[in-house]
Amino acid sequence: MNFATNLRKYRKEKRMSQTELASFLGLSQRTISHYENGSAEPSLQNLYEICNTLHVSADELLGINLEESNY
Repeated sequence: MNFATNLRKYRKEKRMSQTELASFLGLSQRTISHYENGSAEPSLQNLYEICNTLHVSADELLGINLEESNY
């Protein structure tokens, strides 16, 4: 999965609307929509805030599985 798909998944798991998440982050609903449809990516600061708000790690949100990687 990618960031856009994961963002939608974790937001819905927390039973938050795009508007509610945007409000917590100080962003517009439209920005969250762009993140979720893959037409925009968050800044590093916004990524950090999204992780804190949704209580997920950046690895989870970005779809990084270290067990499957070659690192």
